[in-house]
Amino acid sequence: MPLKTLSMQIPFRYRNFDSPTGVTRNTAKLLAEKLGVDETQALHIALRELAVRILPQYEPDDGPLNATQIRQIKKIASVPEKQKSVRSSLFLDKAA
Repeated sequence: MPLKTLSMQIPFRYRNFDSPTGVTRNTAKLLAEKLGVDETQALHIALRELAVRILPQYEPDDGPLNATQIRQIKKIASVPEKQKSVRSSLFLDKAA
């Protein structure tokens, strides 16, 4: 097992009581037990859940479409139905 450097770790201290900004060790143990993981993994799961909720999960786009882009989309979308065709081998004809 490789040695961990101190720069990869942070100090973590449990709170004396549960609050909106921290939890007690007992709460962490109960959460870990409920999740079926150890305390460290429970902390990682909690941090991941918070990251998904707060941090953007996609790259920012270029902003609203301009008039030219909207015209191009409308042109492509207005192609008559007879020119669109989808064939699937998922459902074979009974005659085949």
